[in-house]
Parts: sequence; C-alpha cells; structure tokens
Amino acid sequence: MAKYESISKELEERIKEEKRTGAFVNYAFDESRAVRRVPNPHDEANVWRTAFVRDVDKIMNCPYYSRYSDKTQVFSFYRNDDLTRRAQHVQFVSRIARTIGGALNLNLDLIEAIALGHDIGHTPFGHAGERYLSAIYKERTGRVFNHNVHSVRVLDKIFPLNITLQTLDGIAAHNGELELSRYEPKPLAGFEELDAALESCYLDGGNVKKLTPSTLEGCVVRISDIIAYIGKDRQDAERVRLVDGGAFAAGAIGALNSEMINNLTVNIIENSYGKPYIALDKEHFAALEAAKREDYEIIYRNAELNRELDENVKPMTEAVYARVVKDLREGNSSSPVFRHHINFLNRPYFKRAQPYGEESPDDIAVDYIASMTDDYFMDLYDYLFPSGKRKIKFRTYFG
Repeated sequence: MAKYESISKELEERIKEEKRTGAFVNYAFDESRAVRRVPNPHDEANVWRTAFVRDVDKIMNCPYYSRYSDKTQVFSFYRNDDLTRRAQHVQFVSRIARTIGGALNLNLDLIEAIALGHDIGHTPFGHAGERYLSAIYKERTGRVFNHNVHSVRVLDKIFPLNITLQTLDGIAAHNGELELSRYEPKPLAGFEELDAALESCYLDGGNVKKLTPSTLEGCVVRISDIIAYIGKDRQDAERVRLVDGGAFAAGAIGALNSEMINNLTVNIIENSYGKPYIALDKEHFAALEAAKREDYEIIYRNAELNRELDENVKPMTEAVYARVVKDLREGNSSSPVFRHHINFLNRPYFKRAQPYGEESPDDIAVDYIASMTDDYFMDLYDYLFPSGKRKIKFRTYFG
C-alpha cells in the first residue's frame, strides 16, 4: 500500500507564520550579487526581468534547448511517446526543485535557470553515449568529457550567452549520479575559480565529483535531479515491460515514483528548513541509496538495454568521430560538420567575439556529437556511411 508522508504539524505552522510575517531566516541567493562574465547593460536586471529570469530566457531560447526533446533519458530504441525524454526530465527537476525551494524561501528563478540548463550539454543516447564519447576523446587527447561540464561550455562558449556565474556553477556541480545525505554550499570567488575547476575536470575525470554548488539553490537542484529520475526510470521500465509491477522494494521512501517524490521532498523540507544546508535524515538517505542501487541492478545494467548500445551505438560513435575529424583536417566544407555545425554557430545572430571553428578538430568533433539528438546521429551515420553495417532496430508500438 502506498505511503505518503507529510510535513510535521509544528513545521507547517512555523512555515505559515514565518511566511506571513517575513521573519524567516533568509538563505536565498541575493539577486544583486549575480555576476556575469561580460558586464552588459542589456543583461542588467530590472523590475520585471530579474538576473535569473534573464538566464532562464537565454537558456530556453538557446538553439540546443529544443534538442532536449529527442535525447534519450534511459530508453533509447523504443518508439513510445509515453517514455521520458531529456526535455521532460529537466522540467521534472525544475518542478521538484522549485517545490522544495519555495518551502525553504530560496531564489526560485535561480533554481529554474540551473534546472533547465543542467543537461543541455548531454550527448545523444544518455549516459551510454556520454561514456562512448568520453572514451574516444580521452584516448585521442588525454582529456575527459562530462556532460555537466559540457553544459557550461554550451551556454558560455559555444553560445556566448553571458549567463550568470551562479547559474553556470549550479549546472556544473549538479552531478545527479552522486547522492549525499547533506549538501552544503561552497563559496565561489568568481569566473577564474570556476574556469579552473572545470579545466581540472577535463584533465581528471574524478574531479567532477568534487564540484560543489556555491548556492543553496544549486544544492536543491542537485538532489532534485536524483529525485526526478530515480522513480520515473522505474515507471518507464514498467512501461516498456522490462520489469513487472512490484519488481522494486519499498523502503522508507516507497517504491512508486509519486511516493518517492513526495517522501523525499517532505523529508528534505523537514530537515533543511531554516538551515544553511540541504539534508535528508539517515533513514531516508539510506533508502535513497538502496533505491538507486536497485535501479542500477535492474535497469541501468540490464543486458538487453545495453546490448544494442554496445553493439551498434559505440562503433557508430567511433566511426562518426573519426570521419568528422578527417573532414575537419581536410577542410571538407561540404561535410555536415561544416554545413550543420560550424556554419550554424557562426551566424551573425549569435554575435560571437571570435569565429567558432578555431578549436582543435577533436574539440569540434566533441561539440558536434554532443549536440546531436538521437535521430540526427542515426541519420548522420547513414549519410556518412550509406553501406555501413550498423543498423538500429527499434521496438515499435506493435512489436
């Protein structure tokens, strides 16, 4: 039987009273302290568009934002519109984080900006696609690809959107694969410190786990990322009949998506209200860890899910990467990497200080492949290799 927890009566009354009087301890990030890389009067906050509302607008109007809709969350080769795509995932993260942030009196515009931008640098084919691309990149250059670091690159370098330091920092440090019982912000001095931290992640993949949000808003998005996928992926696994209903154990946070979202949200509010950190109690954190382990065992490491990826997408990625680098080195301007990527990014509309395309062939190849949707990647492979042996077999509605 489903179990939905509620905030204690004492805390509920305290929240109501403190919101009524405005007497709560304010840990929200102060908009007046928002910093942009390039001071620009056009980006200055006003009474109807705050600094972080402007970030939200910039992110949602970034050309790569629309590509979320055809990027895999977990299940790549299913023609099924009920399954979560990355576009829905970032919306789920935003909604959960705003619910928590609203109760904790945090800056909801900053939360929304971080949440909507946090996966914009993600590869096609989910974390499998990320692993394949990173492995090639590291073998060729010694550098590591991480989607959260690349999300900052998309919004700060590939598109010079002049996003605030606080939003970019929250995006870089979102790492929804690393759960903690307590998230405490770490002060960030400025863009130089952020740039150095991101560069260290390219040099050592382990450093990405050391990134810590500098705001409570970033901490809320980080835990909300886990809350958004841990139960929804189970729901999707049942939808594609990878597992039967009841396959997952019900711990302190429940087994259903709705239970998990409710119970984790309630526990975070209960343990974080009026405090300079975000926390879960021991029982709920242990249940979260157990649920995540269970998802890995039953879903993410499932041989059936990974077979198609390893047998086809991995060698396809290697072939596409090599061909893109070859075309770049030969200056083959008829290649899609020029026509669809470099030329697109150099449109006058984007107001670049320097032309895109002066980066190394490997960096351009990584930028290009990471930007692709699943469908574009498959079409590109067929275009580049019309006699290629790799073909994806989809599970259809009637298969």
